[in-house]
Amino acid sequence: MSLDTAPARDLLHDTMVLPPVAQPPERAAMEARDVSAWFGSHKVLERVSLVIPAGQVTALIGPSGCGKSTFLRILNRMHELVPSAALAGQVLLEGEDIYDPGRRVTHARRHVGMVFQKPNPFPAMSIQDNVTAGLALTGVRVSARERADLVEECLTRAGLWSEVKDRLRAPGGGLSGGQQQRLCIARSLAVRPRVLLMDEPCSALDPTSTRRVEETIAALRGEVTIVIVTHNMQQAARVSDRCAFFLAEAGTPGGIVEHGPTPAMFGTPRDQRTSDYVNGRFG
Repeated sequence: MSLDTAPARDLLHDTMVLPPVAQPPERAAMEARDVSAWFGSHKVLERVSLVIPAGQVTALIGPSGCGKSTFLRILNRMHELVPSAALAGQVLLEGEDIYDPGRRVTHARRHVGMVFQKPNPFPAMSIQDNVTAGLALTGVRVSARERADLVEECLTRAGLWSEVKDRLRAPGGGLSGGQQQRLCIARSLAVRPRVLLMDEPCSALDPTSTRRVEETIAALRGEVTIVIVTHNMQQAARVSDRCAFFLAEAGTPGGIVEHGPTPAMFGTPRDQRTSDYVNGRFG
């Protein structure tokens, strides 16, 4: 029977394989292109290229001293605060180079926020004033009503509102370590960043506070692009969508060995060094 006949087509209907539907490419929030970095004559990064997809959590993993935190600081122009620092390559924020001579550093700092390893709220400033501290620094003016709404919104997004809503005028320095870190996240969110960088945000926290911060990261996924440096492989596996494995070997500058979706990086890495690191054989 010819395959062109109706009966044959009916028999084949249940087993016919349709062509896959084309998926749109992932939109990049940031992209590093051939980034190299120095402190004086010491080269710490060698031609690092990485696409950071919008609305996802990207974890930077690797042993100490391989350039992860330096790379993170390059993403919002904090690297240049070191007098001996130098940089080559491009860092694109939604297609525009943040190091273009025509762009002000405040532009990068407003759109690419940073949460540090150690919580750093302004200790004598109230909780609510801590949240809005970045507005003045970036030249944003809001009314009293807008300010109150922004405080509630950002503390809610940072998972802290229910714990502090009745003591907003209390000093931020009176909060626990984990609460202070979430207050710093709220402060970063108040200026509406497109990207939020986190440099080992849970390394100084107890397990309960770590869980709260991880829950905050999960809640922000899709709304804000997050890049997190972590030495905790379990944390990287829990919170990230993608990972980039950095390594510096035998005195050479740091670079990316491989990067990709987190399940693949932990389950079927392409490079044996990645497998050894994520399985705790070194580092």
